[in-house]
Amino acid sequence: MEDPLSRRALITGITGQDGSYLAEHLLELGYEVWGLVRGQANPHVSRLRKHIGDVQITAGDLLDQGSLISAVERVQPDEVYNLGAISYVPMSWQQAELTAEVTGMGVLRMLEAIRVVSGISPSRTPGREQIRFYQASSSEMFGMVRETPQNEKTPFHPRSPYGVAKSYGHYITQNYRESYGMFAVSGILFNHESPRRGAEFVTRKVSLGAARIKLGLAKELRLGNLDARRDWGYAGDYARAMRMMLAQDAPEDYVIGTGQTQSVRELVEFAFRTAGLNWEDHVVLDAKYTRPAEVDLLCADPKRAREQLGWEPDVTFEGLVTMMVESDLRLLAESARPEDEPFSPDHW
Repeated sequence: MEDPLSRRALITGITGQDGSYLAEHLLELGYEVWGLVRGQANPHVSRLRKHIGDVQITAGDLLDQGSLISAVERVQPDEVYNLGAISYVPMSWQQAELTAEVTGMGVLRMLEAIRVVSGISPSRTPGREQIRFYQASSSEMFGMVRETPQNEKTPFHPRSPYGVAKSYGHYITQNYRESYGMFAVSGILFNHESPRRGAEFVTRKVSLGAARIKLGLAKELRLGNLDARRDWGYAGDYARAMRMMLAQDAPEDYVIGTGQTQSVRELVEFAFRTAGLNWEDHVVLDAKYTRPAEVDLLCADPKRAREQLGWEPDVTFEGLVTMMVESDLRLLAESARPEDEPFSPDHW
């Protein structure tokens, strides 16, 4: 590939957690970074620029094929990172059709935009300098797992509309790679968190809950299944892996995770201990937070990423939780309104 200093990237979902970390990483490498943003005068753009810096914006919507073609034509990117999605799993049962359209069909629309702008067809294959495409796949595709740990060959059995939509996005990316010779890859990322995670996700809900109770802003935290186990890593580490996948000579899919799991109970216990609290004095189990179909265990086998990409996570689980709790203590000490944060859950 060319030197990063001469490369241009287009990121969908740039106002979300992953998009912000990826934008930072690519800017550090000397990329020209563009973000696809939905709607006019989106308030999250100014907040994003305040925190990330020199990011350029183009309008587009994963529900609108024409807008994506226009965006790709305008930006002329070397790389496209499709991170935009309705990514909160519980919401996917409430808005199943919208989840399918954005998280699933949105991938097809972006692939089609790249194909059309590049002039690719069954009789005209892309050249060496083609646009490279990254799809944000998810460990939720494994769902009711067939084996542990899960690798690139583990069969999918998604347990939510979100997981089903992500599975479609994964397979259509694979299909365009095989049908048109496009450089299109999927990163099957396991749970990755940070202080920028939306407050509705369990890791951030726990870190904010512990911080609120520590500061006297709340007395209890209500949670659902404490026994579910996840492979949790730091989102900034996973952003590095995305770019590594597009820097390879040939397109391949990769599982990205730590290879270790912790239960929600262990997450809660460590977060509250970090805040100087006993979690059992404050956490209340509430059945309304239980999923209709639970995913009990997800654990990555990142061997291929380690051996072929040279990728390793830098931040441990303990370091991640400490980072999040300490960040939320600072945030709430300054303002009791974490909803004013710059990284929006509505980032598709």
